[in-house]
Amino acid sequence: MIPWLEGDAPFPPLEQALEEPNGLLAAGGELSAPRLLRAYRQGIFPWFSEHQPVLWWSPDPRMVLFPEEFRLTRSLLKTLRNADYQVRLDSAFHQVIAACAQTPRPGQDGTWITAEIRHAYGALHELGLAHSVETWVEGELVGGLYGVALGRMFYGESMFARRRDASKIAFAHLVRYLRQEGFAMIDCQMKTGHLASLGAREIPRRDFIARLQELIALPPRSGGRGPWQSDGACGSWKV
Repeated sequence: MIPWLEGDAPFPPLEQALEEPNGLLAAGGELSAPRLLRAYRQGIFPWFSEHQPVLWWSPDPRMVLFPEEFRLTRSLLKTLRNADYQVRLDSAFHQVIAACAQTPRPGQDGTWITAEIRHAYGALHELGLAHSVETWVEGELVGGLYGVALGRMFYGESMFARRRDASKIAFAHLVRYLRQEGFAMIDCQMKTGHLASLGAREIPRRDFIARLQELIALPPRSGGRGPWQSDGACGSWKV
């Protein structure tokens, strides 16, 4: 059994999370921007399906990507250098989260990005804490991702692609931008082969929480909340 949260009740200790399913910590409670921020600061995230209560998770181990360990393959580098695309930051957040919700996922029936999720993360975006990285081709949004930034910690949430490698292009530019801003860890939540192919790996939850607490206390190099500015980070890839 897991605790049922009423309203704004505090989260239980992470040590109470289940081993199977890995990381399930609690259910219920409100899904609001302040609640999400408290969850992220404690290493907790929401993940649930439509018609389910809000489910809160903190798996052990935790899948993360350290920006300096990002795996840039030759084929992706070729795409980054030669593809006729443009990458933008925070220019179409609501379109990106809607596209992520509409993208079919292997082994998933429906989407976990419910209307409630879209509303809550939209509120975080208005606060300057949720961000999108978008791949555009000839004025069309063809791929992208969104997530939450606290201090120098980035929490990846979801990505989509309507053309080959469009999400990988966005992810590569995200990593470059985060490195420029001094971010030191990307939370990938659960293990997938796709994330592993990009250099993500699992670490013990206790190590994740310790590093998380250090990073959320540090401001990004260019400031705090607000829309991300490309400042030359996006556009054609040059190395």
